[in-house]
Amino acid sequence: MSKFKPRNRPNYVLQDDEDVVFSAAFRARIPLILKGPTGCGKTRFIENMAYRLSLPLVTVSCHEDLTAADLVGRFLFKDNETIWQDGPLTLAVRHGGICYLDEIVEARKDTTVIIHSLTDDRRMLYIDKTGEVLRAHPDFMMVLSYNPGYQSIVKDLKHSTKQRFASLNFTHPEVDVETKIIRSETGLPEDECRKLAEMGSKIRQLKGFGLDEGVSSRLLVYVARLMKCGLEPVKATLHAVSQTLADETAILESVQDIAKLYFGNIMKEPGNAQNKAGKNRE
Repeated sequence: MSKFKPRNRPNYVLQDDEDVVFSAAFRARIPLILKGPTGCGKTRFIENMAYRLSLPLVTVSCHEDLTAADLVGRFLFKDNETIWQDGPLTLAVRHGGICYLDEIVEARKDTTVIIHSLTDDRRMLYIDKTGEVLRAHPDFMMVLSYNPGYQSIVKDLKHSTKQRFASLNFTHPEVDVETKIIRSETGLPEDECRKLAEMGSKIRQLKGFGLDEGVSSRLLVYVARLMKCGLEPVKATLHAVSQTLADETAILESVQDIAKLYFGNIMKEPGNAQNKAGKNRE
């Protein structure tokens, strides 16, 4: 399992006391759900905590074709014999570590039911194909994540699953925190990082006015990296943010207007961009 341990400490800027909550949940053997928008730092947070707690981190990116066998394991034919190979969930249960199921709502409900016996007082995994009943290692922890903004009746966790977990809610960072994130990730001068953070906060106000979701910290970091590589800020925003978030011309222009407010010479009130987006939606 050593190959699953983060070797270097992943960069993560705390928003609150989420590290304290996570550590307490690990000690209490309580599984966790991380909820928050795309690119707000959920995965980086888990990587950081795995490093701090010196735990292996086994990550599974969930999708609609994910089967129970993909998680638990399967028989394989090798060297003229049939052998059992543990899946990622079984590895973490058997040897200890964090099993992180990313975007869990993308998985089929009949697949996620297999975690129920691991997320209550039993802490056991039943492997039907081998008949093994595996008691979880003391250092095993189950962590799920999803974006509540993408929930629907079709794609949501069963209530019987939700109520087995404690939860940590993540949001887009405040400007001061996001400034630190961008600077720590890119080394861009602090004044430019702050402008990017303020720009991101303003772009997020377009959510519901043409944008389904606000700009993530990840995309703002991309803008900063493009700037460090020579692109001027408005052009970097066009390629890392505007064209990523918007397909409609009017919405794209609204996002670019905000970029010009912070990095260009356009003299408009920030609300004008929101008004333009709202008119387009109508």
